[in-house]
Amino acid sequence: MTRGDQKGLRDAASNVGLTHKGPSPSQNQSKHSAAFLNTARSTAARDPKANNNNGTPKFGNKKLPNAIIVGVKKGGTRAVLEFIRVHPDVRAMGTEPHFFDRNFDKGLDWYRSLMPRTLDTQITMEKTPSYFVTKEAPKRISNLSRDTKLIVVVRNPVTRAISDYTQTLSKKPDIPSFEDLAFKNRSLGLVDTSWNAIRIGMYVLHLENWLQYFPLSQIHFVSGERLITDPAGELGRIQDFLGLKRIVTDKHFYFNKTKGFPCLKKPESSSLPRCLGKSKGRTHVQIDQEVIEQLRDFYRPYNFRFYEMVGHNFRWD
Repeated sequence: MTRGDQKGLRDAASNVGLTHKGPSPSQNQSKHSAAFLNTARSTAARDPKANNNNGTPKFGNKKLPNAIIVGVKKGGTRAVLEFIRVHPDVRAMGTEPHFFDRNFDKGLDWYRSLMPRTLDTQITMEKTPSYFVTKEAPKRISNLSRDTKLIVVVRNPVTRAISDYTQTLSKKPDIPSFEDLAFKNRSLGLVDTSWNAIRIGMYVLHLENWLQYFPLSQIHFVSGERLITDPAGELGRIQDFLGLKRIVTDKHFYFNKTKGFPCLKKPESSSLPRCLGKSKGRTHVQIDQEVIEQLRDFYRPYNFRFYEMVGHNFRWD
């Protein structure tokens, strides 16, 4: 893409109201948005025509996301999205648009049409975990809006790979064993980095690509492990990063012992709590401990470089 193309893309985004400027929502704006949304919901309840196909009030405009959860697959991205969208100043897509990897040729109008309607004081979000490992994604997002805030949910790359394999196995029970896919030569300890489940966990290599287009200050890293043990703490840091008042707190969560995962307490309008789907918290495939140790040895140097780059030790080693 030439510089002229990049400028044209940004101009097009501005012309259709996709670029976003100005400060993050303040506490007063949070109160205003919450009150406005309550009014909108009441109106929608009285008038079904006031809703769109997703049951969302037709207030506000469809805008380019201010923040995107760009990764990683099987890191906890769905949990982060569901937890943060409890905030009254956040509106998020429920599905993954895959605009910056698979559907870029469909254009801005298509991408914009997928977004929920938001007020000027609200943040629009989407999540597509595959963006983090897509070479073209950071450049495309930067060309569209250099102000976009990025969220990356990471977890121990070994357990992430096993979780990834477990999910695939549930859909394709005839695939080779984890060990056969993970190694070119297990006796020599040669890991097959061409296998996507392994490659995703080499976080530092992917991050180097993103840092060519975004400063580290615009990327927030969420610990997938702490998201389970301390969801309120992780959500507090996410809200700070997004410039939001800390509204989602520990009072919103309880730990589901059956799933081994935190769930949202039931909202006043519902008789049931909100837990993630049955695939979340599914039992992992049992992997030989020697294989796990070999993968830990493989990932260790990548992990240490990642810790150094982001300035935080996730203690996976």
